[in-house]
Amino acid sequence: MSVTIIGPGRVGGAMALALPASKYKIEQFVVGDGRSLAAVLSTSFAGSAVSEVSGLEIISSDIVLVTVPDSEIASVAAAISTRINNPPVVLHTSGALSSDVLSSLSEIGCSVGSIHPLASISTAESGAGRLNGAYFCIEGNPIAVSTADRVAKDLGGIPFTIDTATKALYHASAVIACGHFVALFDTAADLMSRVVGEREKAVAILLPLVGSTFANLRDQDTASALTGTFARTDVGTFASHVEALQDIGDQNIVDIYLDLGLRSLKLALENGADPDRAAEIRRRISLAKGNG
Repeated sequence: MSVTIIGPGRVGGAMALALPASKYKIEQFVVGDGRSLAAVLSTSFAGSAVSEVSGLEIISSDIVLVTVPDSEIASVAAAISTRINNPPVVLHTSGALSSDVLSSLSEIGCSVGSIHPLASISTAESGAGRLNGAYFCIEGNPIAVSTADRVAKDLGGIPFTIDTATKALYHASAVIACGHFVALFDTAADLMSRVVGEREKAVAILLPLVGSTFANLRDQDTASALTGTFARTDVGTFASHVEALQDIGDQNIVDIYLDLGLRSLKLALENGADPDRAAEIRRRISLAKGNG
């Protein structure tokens, strides 16, 4: 199948590098005016055309991958809608936006959808390897979904289909699991640095703990994987934590501990924790947040 990739940055570049050449031919890369492809394209694509949006003529590929930033997808779709020959399948790679953003293309007969790899891609080169085994979120009209499913599998991924209306909720879940986890780990590393004196040492100490937690999550449900103070509904230890965190003088860190503590209590109760001690911790959380 022939492919046009519009705006190949990290995700588009990773997909280009990972698509098996035996099944896909990258016909052309389309870039924003003045943008360089040097960081993305390799000699593997020496035979592919490179065009700027303003100079683009006709797109005749079977599949068009729109891999530009979210804020540009609608305008790019409108721009290429006048340059379509036989309407192709058009897929964008945004995690947050649904296929509705490609309405200008569906109106001219294109099958539209989205294909979002649940993988952390920092460069095109490293990302190409991470697509193998990654889950791919897919939505759109039936033809687009079928095509996206095939592309994901050919990339070595595991596709799953969602309802278009739930795309934002899907992406919020992914952000909490990935981006917010990094922010949470950064908070924990800051606290540990105050204890051991060195940031690098703090990170080294915490990483094995995180790894063991992930191992628990692979083998158990979330309630069973919970360990520590809240799993034990240890009121005394909870109180000492809050006091130590309040002494730092950063209310944001205190709030993170308290808010996640409420969620931890929910899991602890699901796993049979003492309801009276859980209620006492919940009462103290409310007091610490100024709600009591």
